Amino acid sequence: MDTPDDGGEMTLAFELSALQALAEPGTAFADARQWTRYAGVVSADEPTHVLTNYTRKRRIREDFFSGPDGFQETLESVRGQFESDRYVMIGTDETDREAAIAAGWEYFPVEDAAKAAGWPVGEQRKPDGEPDREEWP
Repeated sequence: MDTPDDGGEMTLAFELSALQALAEPGTAFADARQWTRYAGVVSADEPTHVLTNYTRKRRIREDFFSGPDGFQETLESVRGQFESDRYVMIGTDETDREAAIAAGWEYFPVEDAAKAAGWPVGEQRKPDGEPDREEWP
């Protein structure tokens, strides 16, 4: 996956399971914001409130997230609302890949993206040494 040196603006979407596969999801997301114009989190399986809770606990500031219309529809909507040279989704399985391609996005498996960007994959550490915040909101 090309990162800052690709010369164009990028919109990047993490599928929630891909973000959860990273040891430091908040750090990876913050790093990605350095070389993307827009970044967000989408999910093929989880409702919006689960996404919001996950990102809030890790202090991830996304520009977009999955809505009630569904995963592929969210990607199509983002493509129509956020102007970029590239639209890239990081996911974990064939369902993610198919939805990304159908919506006109490039697709990268989380392992490949993590290797290219230098993000560790593995068991998540607590954000910034803080205890997990389970309360809502």
